Amino acid sequence: MSALTPQSDMPTPTTDKITQAAMETIYLCKFRVSMDGEWLCLRELDDISLTPDPEPTHEDPNYLMANERMNLMNMAKLSIKGLIESALNLGRTLDSDYAPLQQFFVVMEHCLKHGLKAKKTFLGQNKSFWGPLELVEKLVPEAAEITASVKDLPGLKTPVGRGRAWLRLALMQKKLSEYMKALINRKDLLSEFYEPNALMMEEEGAIIAGLLVGLNVIDANFCMKGEDLDSQVGVIDFSMYLKDGNSTKGSEGDGQITAILDQKNYVEELNRHLSATVNNLQAKVDALEKSNTKLTEELAVANNRIITLQEEMERVKEESSYILESSRKVTKDRTADGHALTEARKQLKEETQLRLDVEKELEAQIGMRQEMELAMKMLEKDVCEKQDALVALRQQLDDLRALKHELSFKLQSSDMGVKQKSELNSRLEEKTNQMAATIKQLEQSEKDLVKQAKTLNSAANKLIQKHH
Repeated sequence: MSALTPQSDMPTPTTDKITQAAMETIYLCKFRVSMDGEWLCLRELDDISLTPDPEPTHEDPNYLMANERMNLMNMAKLSIKGLIESALNLGRTLDSDYAPLQQFFVVMEHCLKHGLKAKKTFLGQNKSFWGPLELVEKLVPEAAEITASVKDLPGLKTPVGRGRAWLRLALMQKKLSEYMKALINRKDLLSEFYEPNALMMEEEGAIIAGLLVGLNVIDANFCMKGEDLDSQVGVIDFSMYLKDGNSTKGSEGDGQITAILDQKNYVEELNRHLSATVNNLQAKVDALEKSNTKLTEELAVANNRIITLQEEMERVKEESSYILESSRKVTKDRTADGHALTEARKQLKEETQLRLDVEKELEAQIGMRQEMELAMKMLEKDVCEKQDALVALRQQLDDLRALKHELSFKLQSSDMGVKQKSELNSRLEEKTNQMAATIKQLEQSEKDLVKQAKTLNSAANKLIQKHH
């Protein structure tokens, strides 16, 4: 690179050529690799001159971070510009194999990783940009669908893979710029994940979010089920953004590469179409096999049904032939047995009427029996209630007798109130006599009820014997 620096103030042909070439060339004139090997420092043409810059006297961390932010912003500009131009020239939907699109995701990954705070886990320190991206669903509700889809992908095992899948889904949704703007506007939330001088915390992050609006004109289609996003190496390929003097010769090669890529995409699309056709045919074959099995079972059932119907038809034929022969015999003997047939019909009619009468009488007897059973149940209930009342009255009688004995004892022991007690005793005796008469009446009514129950039971047995 030092050979490109002019040695004198007077322009020379070599210097003019270098200056003219510099208008179309990005020079890697001062690039730096950080200690962990993640960041490459690249300056755009507007930020460099053909004279060497003075070296900083000391390695200031703020200067280094600012330099990294500027380089990442310039790489984002180049990546987004090249992606939009190449996509518009091709005029087709981009897939995951498209090289400029892959480089764009690598650059975005580096931008999101810049200034990340290391979080300690049981496996050691970990830096992942998946944590900030998870915040987007809280700020923009539309991003919840993307986050849920990323979490449901079976092949993703690391936070880095989830973050890469999130970027691809957001680009397909054409909301990547909106999500990044919403995230950058909440620096109070980002401070948990990023250092104060990180790209997402400074002005460069807002500039990159604004540049992402241009990607809404691109149609992208990714199939991430078979793609290994966990183990991809995020290395920026600077050769895509460097130009040489043989641009005219390279245009033919670019045309050939574009044609090859188109053919490749056509073959892949044809392969997808054929795979879809094969899957559809396989599904149809499975459906036909299931329907064939079902039809076989139905055919076996139908065959069994046919055999059963044939047997029934044979039996009906035999019965019809027997009936036909019988009808022929009856027809032959009809003239001779006409009177006997009339008598038989008359007798059959009488027997039928007699049977109907017997059935009606049987139904009436059954109804009477049910009524008698109901009356028996009611009588039994009444007898039980009267027995309970009789027990209660006997208990009261016993209590009165006990009271009588107690009063008699008190009468003997006390001279006072003899007359009143005698009157009370007479009253008690009257009540006792009345209770005894009532008990006798209840016992008599109980005997009458038992007799009625026996009479009803004997009548029911007679009806049953008569029916049988």
